Amino acid sequence: MRVVLQRVTQAIVEVNGASVGEINSGLLLFVAVAKGDTQKDVDQLVDKICKLRIFSDGGPSFMEKNIIDVEGSILVVSQFTLYGNTQKGTRPDFTLSAPFAEAEGLYEYMIRKFLEKEIHTESGSFGDHMEISLINDGPVTLIIDSNKK
Repeated sequence: MRVVLQRVTQAIVEVNGASVGEINSGLLLFVAVAKGDTQKDVDQLVDKICKLRIFSDGGPSFMEKNIIDVEGSILVVSQFTLYGNTQKGTRPDFTLSAPFAEAEGLYEYMIRKFLEKEIHTESGSFGDHMEISLINDGPVTLIIDSNKK
């Protein structure tokens, strides 16, 4: 699995002009599932994301607290294009991306895992064309892989 994580002060995802997910201070996660990914990959990423110290404590260091410490929110958005291979030709190849049903199941599992940790979690609409608006805080943007593929 691959996640592009952005620390945000606000993020909104819309489908056909209607909001389907919206958060204030927290993390926007763009999530891609690769062939062969399992719930173990999700568990590893959720644990890592929850422990990442990327929020300010108000002191001289700007990265001392994690999402749980600051009682932040998470917005999870599916983005299979994170596994797009552009090395050959001019059209991305998505052969590393998991099949739709498999990816959707792990995406939903990830959302449940964040909710189990009592983090306010919202999501996009899996497989739909979405428009995302965000205010990146910092900016802080990280790429996290459950394994190197």
